[in-house]
Amino acid sequence: MKKRMSLTKKILVGLILGALFGLILNKIPSDFIKNTIFVNGILKLVGQIFINSIKMLVVPLVFVSLVCGASAIGDVKKLGRVGVKTLGFYMATTAVAITLALVIAKVINPGIGLDLSNVLKQEPTIGTAKPLVEVITDMVPQNPIASLANGSMLQIIVFALFTGVTMALIREKAEPVINIFNSLNEIIMKMVKLIMLIAPYGVFALIAKTFATVGFEAMFPLLKYMLAVLLALLIHALFTYMGVLGLLGRLNPIKFFKNMGSAMSVAFSTASSSGTLPLTIETVEKKCGVSKNVASFTLPLGATINMDGTAIMQGVAVIFISQVYGIDLSIQAILTVIFTAVLASVGTAGVPGVGLITLSMVLTSVGLPVEGIALIIGIDRLLDMCRTVVNITGDAVCTIVVAKSEGEFDENVYYAENESIEYEGLENNKETFSNSASELI
Repeated sequence: MKKRMSLTKKILVGLILGALFGLILNKIPSDFIKNTIFVNGILKLVGQIFINSIKMLVVPLVFVSLVCGASAIGDVKKLGRVGVKTLGFYMATTAVAITLALVIAKVINPGIGLDLSNVLKQEPTIGTAKPLVEVITDMVPQNPIASLANGSMLQIIVFALFTGVTMALIREKAEPVINIFNSLNEIIMKMVKLIMLIAPYGVFALIAKTFATVGFEAMFPLLKYMLAVLLALLIHALFTYMGVLGLLGRLNPIKFFKNMGSAMSVAFSTASSSGTLPLTIETVEKKCGVSKNVASFTLPLGATINMDGTAIMQGVAVIFISQVYGIDLSIQAILTVIFTAVLASVGTAGVPGVGLITLSMVLTSVGLPVEGIALIIGIDRLLDMCRTVVNITGDAVCTIVVAKSEGEFDENVYYAENESIEYEGLENNKETFSNSASELI
């Protein structure tokens, strides 16, 4: 039986073929067939349908996901100190992650060298600075329905979080509504997966149109973008997370990577924090010495709200896209990006493809063209695999540090060389976890 090609491979094929086709078109003299039929016809049609499909899901995805995430977080009060420590860790590291990404992107300047400012349909909306007081007051919507209709992201986020927390406070009475939102969330996640099925064709059309317009000069900025994301992910994992593990947990980071190797490899291969969650929980409990009471709370919560890898991608992408389109970001716009990305992480589902849709939300919050996603979507799957590893690394480090502070951690298990004894089942089940999670790809 012939094995089906994974979506990741299909997107890579679409990227390569699209780039080659675009370069060929770029060398052909302008005429009716090139400009009207291909560049502004077929390629524009397919690419714009794909971009519109992503835009279509932004508002419902953000609202429903955040309501579900916030209503689940409402259980934190039952766990007292553990909940406060966990939430504090996740939010703080997400803010550090996106700040780090913005700094690295500003140093590398990935978008310099590619100029698409002439293709903007309208002027961006980030030019007018508002007083800080007005920015904060505008976050609270006067009319939530109008905010949803207009796509006012910060207002949608605030209203969704308020709705979810309120539902959590009256959990028993709100249970039917919570179930409805959970069902809606499943529906939207399925819609995301269906849209990602046409991603290879969308990537082909979008990349081909870009290369047909600007030629080979688009390649180097894309490589710089990849470098910036990977560098930020590496620094965040090695310095932020391992610094916390060493300073607060007083534990050996090298031993951490040895213990988490199985879960990290599955996270990389599936690009899904949620799909890796069963293996992550088993690994943290049996190899890292965390009690089940803590792990069963902090890890599922982390898979829901701790998306540092995604935040890093969004930070670099914002700088990249702003530079490509020749748009200067003000300090206010950068602070808005940080704030929006941190809040958005609460509801970002741990499945492949969702990060790009939440990126469109971040771009919208500062008035950058969502069409810029076309430049990075082809290489995003490779980066998604790497940032998923960073995501579960953060979940595990938080769980270990919190468990140790609560006396729910066995250091002997953490340092034990017992993989061949206690974890035979874990290694045998690795393929099962990988196969089940790969259905998401």
